[in-house]
Amino acid sequence: MTRTLDRTAPRDLAAELPARLSLTPKTTLAGQLDGAWWPYSRDLEAELPPLAAALEEPWGRITRVTVNPTRWPVVPNTVAVDGRMLHVGWFTEQDPDKLILLSYTVGRWDLLVVPPETAPAAAARLMSAAAIPGGVLTAGVLMSNEAVMGRGIRDAVRREATWEGEGGACMSPFGKPMRRSALLLSGNGWR
Repeated sequence: MTRTLDRTAPRDLAAELPARLSLTPKTTLAGQLDGAWWPYSRDLEAELPPLAAALEEPWGRITRVTVNPTRWPVVPNTVAVDGRMLHVGWFTEQDPDKLILLSYTVGRWDLLVVPPETAPAAAARLMSAAAIPGGVLTAGVLMSNEAVMGRGIRDAVRREATWEGEGGACMSPFGKPMRRSALLLSGNGWR
């Protein structure tokens, strides 16, 4: 069976949508990260042009980008951005959750890469945490913390759903029936 993949659809979509960024405010505090980026896909050719365009005003012209190839299925050598070429490199030693942006004249910036499939609430937490001035947490630590926190939130939602599904107030916090009626009966003071 032959399968045809339309690889232009994500690129067209990414080109129309603005880059989702959260940048650290200008400050004298140096941190591990300069902010976070939440791409729409894992297609660097589609995702890097809007990112470079969004960063041109605050940071100047980005000339090089480095990634860890474990998170990107294809790492092109160059990507066309506004009539010029953005050089893309990869290093297996680089934190897989980080993107490094370089400019010949201005400097270097490190961004947390929030995976495209991340839920909006988790992405918002990660983007806020990565943009804290003077932050000491690395991209990998932020992602690990979010994984633990996300599990805790899912467990709390599951426990609340179980509580409500088993009768809510008629159940003890330990899941044991409390031997009282939830019905409004005239014999127990309710009319």
